[in-house]
Amino acid sequence: MRARRSLVAVSVAALAALSLAACGRSAPDVAAYVGDTRYSVDRVDAIYEDAQRQYADAVRSQAPQTPSPAELRSPVTRQDVLNLLVAIDLGKRVAAEKGLQVTDQISPEQIQQALRMPATTEYTKLWGEWVDLSGTLQQSLPPADLSDESLMAVYRALEKTGAIQPGLSVDQVRQAFGEAGFVRTATALSSALQEQADKSDVRVNPRFGVTGVPSLVNTGQSFVFYSLPYVDKDGPVTDISTPEAPASGSPAPGAA
Repeated sequence: MRARRSLVAVSVAALAALSLAACGRSAPDVAAYVGDTRYSVDRVDAIYEDAQRQYADAVRSQAPQTPSPAELRSPVTRQDVLNLLVAIDLGKRVAAEKGLQVTDQISPEQIQQALRMPATTEYTKLWGEWVDLSGTLQQSLPPADLSDESLMAVYRALEKTGAIQPGLSVDQVRQAFGEAGFVRTATALSSALQEQADKSDVRVNPRFGVTGVPSLVNTGQSFVFYSLPYVDKDGPVTDISTPEAPASGSPAPGAA
């Protein structure tokens, strides 16, 4: 139950991508700069390839018959990997500034089923770290106002995954989301991470496009993984490529 409560709370916004060419930081072998820290393309590739390899091995070991090549491919992408690396880095910086202590509550074994990824992969271990970190940050931030913009940003992100009925109006989304506590905490955390991204002068290699912070929500039947677009101070939403996630039959996520 403790793990479940922590997982439900994880829902954050995306960070606008900035060109590596800015400030002369344009090394093609660097996936992202966060302050003085560099995340190499090789590291992203290694985490991604390890996740794909272990996923395929797990599928083969459980399948009653030989799986197809498509069945051996996890929906995890290199973008998902970079999203985790950048979000964890920024989250740690925010926690340090606020003097927050992050406790290790979630193990890879507790989230491997939700992720559909073996606990032994670095990808799953990074997710476990992010769940603990983001949960601590959310508890320290006052919930944001529930604006139409923030509400619909979450809805559109979930809509892209197929986890919610498409084409709903603002009023219908408000009804479906109820108190929408997860939207309020998502917006608050989004603002904190975006502010930190500006301070840390984040730069992302253009090959990765816009970086989305890893997010998930509990529909009551399953966990849905998605990437929530960042809503800037003037209101527009930056369009991003959201990772594919298993579709859920639930009509709407439960409020946190």
